[in-house]
Amino acid sequence: MKLRYKTLLLTTALASASLCFTAPANAQVTEVDADARLDTVLVVGQRAMMESAIARQRASDTIQSGVTRDAIGQFPDQNVAESTRRLTGINILNDQGEGRFISVRGLDPSLNAASLNGVRLPSPESDTRAVALDVVASELIESIEVKKTLIPEMDADTIGASIEINTTKAFDREDLYISTVLEGSYNDLNGETSPKGSIDFSIPVSDTFGIAGGLSYYDRKTSTDNMEMDGWDEDDGQVYADTVEYRDYDVERERLGASLSFDWKATDATTLFARGIYSQFDDTEQRGRLTFEMDEAPTSGTGTTAFFDDADGEITVQRDLKDRFESQKIQSYQIGGDTQLDKWSFDYLIAYSEAEEHETNTVDPTRFERKFEGDGLGVTFDYANIETTKYTITSGQDLFLDPSEYEFDKIESIDGMSTDKEWSGKFDAARRFALASGDFELKAGVKARLREKDYNLTDLVYDGFDGADDYTLADVAGGQSYGLADLGPLPDLGQVRAFFAANRDLFELNAFDTEYETAAAFYDVKEDIYAAYLQGRYETGDLTVIGGVRVEQTKDDLNGNTLETYEEGATLNGEVLDEDTNVITPFSTSKDYTDWLPSVSVKYQVNDEIILRGGVFASIVRPGIGKLAPRFLIEQNDDNEREGEFGNPDLDPYHAWNADISAEYYFAPGGVIQIGAFYKDIEDFIVDQNLDVPGVYRGIAYDEATIAINGDKAKVKGVEFNYQQALDFLPGLLDGTLVGFNYTYTDAEGDVPDGDGGQRSINLPAAAKNTWNAMLGYEKEGLSLRLTAAYRDEYLDELGGDPESDRYIKDHLQIDASAKYRFNDHVQGFVEWVNLNDEPYLAFQKGPGTDRLLQYETYSWTAKAGVRLTY
Repeated sequence: MKLRYKTLLLTTALASASLCFTAPANAQVTEVDADARLDTVLVVGQRAMMESAIARQRASDTIQSGVTRDAIGQFPDQNVAESTRRLTGINILNDQGEGRFISVRGLDPSLNAASLNGVRLPSPESDTRAVALDVVASELIESIEVKKTLIPEMDADTIGASIEINTTKAFDREDLYISTVLEGSYNDLNGETSPKGSIDFSIPVSDTFGIAGGLSYYDRKTSTDNMEMDGWDEDDGQVYADTVEYRDYDVERERLGASLSFDWKATDATTLFARGIYSQFDDTEQRGRLTFEMDEAPTSGTGTTAFFDDADGEITVQRDLKDRFESQKIQSYQIGGDTQLDKWSFDYLIAYSEAEEHETNTVDPTRFERKFEGDGLGVTFDYANIETTKYTITSGQDLFLDPSEYEFDKIESIDGMSTDKEWSGKFDAARRFALASGDFELKAGVKARLREKDYNLTDLVYDGFDGADDYTLADVAGGQSYGLADLGPLPDLGQVRAFFAANRDLFELNAFDTEYETAAAFYDVKEDIYAAYLQGRYETGDLTVIGGVRVEQTKDDLNGNTLETYEEGATLNGEVLDEDTNVITPFSTSKDYTDWLPSVSVKYQVNDEIILRGGVFASIVRPGIGKLAPRFLIEQNDDNEREGEFGNPDLDPYHAWNADISAEYYFAPGGVIQIGAFYKDIEDFIVDQNLDVPGVYRGIAYDEATIAINGDKAKVKGVEFNYQQALDFLPGLLDGTLVGFNYTYTDAEGDVPDGDGGQRSINLPAAAKNTWNAMLGYEKEGLSLRLTAAYRDEYLDELGGDPESDRYIKDHLQIDASAKYRFNDHVQGFVEWVNLNDEPYLAFQKGPGTDRLLQYETYSWTAKAGVRLTY
């Protein structure tokens, strides 16, 4: 612990020492800053935004793409994740119809890293490092840059890309600036209207001090019609699923975000800043669900139907309600600055970031159940349509629909808290040399990141009710708003809440299950990363070369539980148990490793219009917290067979060598054609291995187990194409036309265990082979129109035990549109349409014979209208 804070103190001392340099700033730097500031002020409208984005890409030393603040405003996007959807090589993974995680070049989102104002963002979710960027409102952001190649001064913990999010700074504008947006949106599926409002400002208090910031609020109400299937099997040629669920979701997502920046030109040479951002994302989800569980194969069927009769096997029907509240918060605060001297420059920063996810006041589920066996219930499922499986009650419908037949089965009351906290500090120093052949800059720096992530859960499991009368669905029965089928009676939210509150003391706590769920979830991980780098930048004429090496040392302290569960009748210490028993043993371990990560980046300006780029770099991605945490779960049944699920604190990080090349043709201020290729050679890829032969892991015996392991090599290769142009050469009114198109092809393959002691090749999870984005816009005399389409190919989502049980996501095409009109310099009205084509979400298995539905969701379209006021 002392070493952790001594390192931060040293970094802070070095940063403070640099403030004493007060030599005059380089006049050229001041001039460039003023020009850059002027460019930002003038970015208004689609064409100006396109030119700004192209100019940033052209000036970059690495291969990257990005979107500016105004560009965010032009897209119908409500969060950071969705704002990047139309960039080259970007694939957005949705949740409840809303963009949540960013996949770059077909790689899993956990292989990316996200930074806010140069500081890595922690993850609020418990088991992952990936940051769900739907938490951050786009109104608080000035720009987003997706950097696909790394240089030594950058953190090296990414294989996909480094996603750099920047908030507004006070010196971005010279004059007072205030902008307000008032908006309402309407969702077609639930008929609800959702309010949204934001304000952002920049106040130049003086020539040397300024304040900038913003505030955003959005209360989004949506609905989702969902169905899910599991347990696909085959019996005498009859294909069927043994579990079918129909889910009716009503979701409210409330976002509150605020940012504030203080910028101070302390001297001609030194600029200081203090910045902060706070984002809160409250997710309230109510879900009614009807579930069929069939114990036996179908009685009969056809190629596309299956008929189940409870005379031939038990059919369990469950009707339950999920009442969940989850609050995610991300906050980050930084103080730092830079000092520019004649030949020297210094950058320094100290920051604190925190993320949390608190699931509280959650009851998931309140479940009522009826087991049908010999009661005359018959049900037929029709699988003909891959998108929806219809059910028909062929007999016993009165019993099936009678709420008094469904008795209370279980309630779980959940309170879970995941926290992720990180202190960081860095100091960089650079020295410029004027050589006969060109300019050379030598740069070096140090950085410390001190992180702690933990998860604690209290899961109270009630599975009995000791009231004078039985608790049945009839006591709390309500309706539904489901559009795919008639689900019959489901628990009503208000009645369930009232009944539980009034009768809580009558519910019987299952102490065994409560102890198990609580102990199984716990972990605490401390991770310290100490980094240093040496970098050289050589520029001569049209050639720029940046190269060097970065070293990162990682130290992990890991804490969790070994949880052994013994069923009644199992043997423990030579004795046969007369009740279910948990044995909980705390476990701690530590690990450290060091990585040397060289890189080189080349930029060559062939002429005024053509730029060639290339980059080779080594990088790592540390294992996901959920896989790394030492949580060892063993269940021993009454036959003394032991089944285990293990975290693996011995996991090595992903290691990758990455290579990129790009050719860019800037044929007009608003035009670019870009072609690129990339290759990644990844070692120590992490996969979950299912073992069905007896073994021992860390002294714990098992008969079957699932363990996260480092797999074999994976290779990723592909090509990218990007075209954008303002067609101002067209005659008459057509000269306001804008077009854009980008395409990425990704071939991502790796080898994983096949479950039989061998290997099989797979496409890496989340790796879509083809992604493209198209844009058609028009802008003239205050009118701005835009039509966009974003396509993502199907991709592997999760590995099963064999190829037939792998989970795939169907290809996805989403069409959005917007229309804006600027009445004057201060007032703009707008309307936007999201998901015009009502594109659903569909997960499936591939055969054999035909695709098999796993999950289907439909959200319908959303329309927005509002006004933007600028002063």
